[in-house]
Amino acid sequence: MAARGRPRGFDADAALDRAVEVFWRHGYEGASLSDLTEAMGVNRPSLYAAFGDKEQLFHRAVARYAEVDMAYARAALAEPTAARVVAAFLRANVEALTRPDRPAGCLSIQGGLACGRDNGQVAEFLAASRLAGEATFADRFATAVADGDLPAGTDPATLARFVMAVSEGHAVHAAAGVGRADLLASVEFALRAVPGAG
Repeated sequence: MAARGRPRGFDADAALDRAVEVFWRHGYEGASLSDLTEAMGVNRPSLYAAFGDKEQLFHRAVARYAEVDMAYARAALAEPTAARVVAAFLRANVEALTRPDRPAGCLSIQGGLACGRDNGQVAEFLAASRLAGEATFADRFATAVADGDLPAGTDPATLARFVMAVSEGHAVHAAAGVGRADLLASVEFALRAVPGAG
């Protein structure tokens, strides 16, 4: 006997990956529901049933982006020294920002840059996501200070903020068309400020 109900006629992860790209290219406000449903291959009722409203879909897309497109950040955090953490993260970040098969820049930056007052919560959500990433790096650097891997006077929070400011600045520049080689050159310059990396 056939099971009751109708299975979803689409792969939810694949549809979410396509939503990531739409939000990445157009930002939250610029991505219309028509753009999203067309790219995802679903109708509006299916989108709402699977992902909720546009804002809920965006939250899911950002989580998917963090899981898939930013896996390199987790890999970098596992490096054995703080200097190698920073070097691995910033170099991989530039590679990710300039992939020819993806939009230039970063979803976390592009997604909320142009949000108006009505969608201020989207910009706040993205800012909170970036700050959570910064806090993760600060924790890793605090461990490095405690272990003697970083000099005792190093402020883990300040170092984490510096690393994130470099990566976020690179995202803006990549979206403006600055190439991989130029961004990697600025990574090497930034590494001179990191104890043990320069």
